[in-house]
Amino acid sequence: MHKKLLGMAVAMTALVSIFGAAQAQDTKTIGVSIPAATHGWTSGVIYHAERIAKQLMERHPGLNVVVKTSADPSSQANAVQDLATQGIDALVILPTDPDPLVNAIRQIKDSGKFVALVDRAPSVNDNSVRDLYVAGNNPALGEVAGKYISENNPDAEVVIIRGMPIPIDQQRQDGFDKGIEGSNVKVLDRQFGNWNRDDAFKVMQDYLTKYPKIDVVWCQDDDMAVGVLQAIEQAGRTDIQYIIGGAGSKDMIKKVMDGDKMVPVNVLYPPSMVGTAMELTAAALYDSVPVHGTYTLDATLITPENAEGYYFPDSPF
Repeated sequence: MHKKLLGMAVAMTALVSIFGAAQAQDTKTIGVSIPAATHGWTSGVIYHAERIAKQLMERHPGLNVVVKTSADPSSQANAVQDLATQGIDALVILPTDPDPLVNAIRQIKDSGKFVALVDRAPSVNDNSVRDLYVAGNNPALGEVAGKYISENNPDAEVVIIRGMPIPIDQQRQDGFDKGIEGSNVKVLDRQFGNWNRDDAFKVMQDYLTKYPKIDVVWCQDDDMAVGVLQAIEQAGRTDIQYIIGGAGSKDMIKKVMDGDKMVPVNVLYPPSMVGTAMELTAAALYDSVPVHGTYTLDATLITPENAEGYYFPDSPF
């Protein structure tokens, strides 16, 4: 019996050694390069990147996920180079500004590593620079908001606060115009708020001075929505029925959950998309899942009925 137990112990030790070797061979590193927290949405990106990194490392004991934040394209290019020097098996990157970072991204791709590009696409957005592209649906973000207004207030007089004069802003604006087609919705004005609450506050003050009657405000971003609500409150205007923002910030989703009449709905453009890209990247590394191509997230209309599922109270955004 003693010999049999000894033999079993030796066999178990061998199995543990083999398993440990397999685990060691399965050690992988995912580098995650994202913008610094320059406003609410990017703060949310960091929160979700760190949240999913922790979950992935718990799920895969041999996995190391390194998250680096950068304030501008130059520092982000250096961060990508640092990750490459450390030795990574995959890169997940949400560029601060995509075109200046194309060469840094392509170098990682050319070295045979898996590359997932998030949200901001460079002019060249094909398989020469990335394996996977994960992004929100910019045209739908505008279209969903436009349809909601046209269906609920088909004769509304609307003011719009746009983001910045870049392609995704135009995509959102074109989507909104499509959403109000066939209705009597009248757009009184469109000005840029630069996705900034202070700038949006000033634009809304200008609108309130110029237009004695406004039914609805559409702004492309929840940071701007904060400034819009402040301007309306300070002016004491009661003609404005509601505003629609976009992105799904926790503060706006909480207002929807609580039945706030000024914020009846929101349109999702989630900073958690970076987490989606990280999950898919891990699936490609560990499970050989074919995740190449483009993954576009829905621009979900957030209502009191579904808001709780998109509410992250611990998120900074």
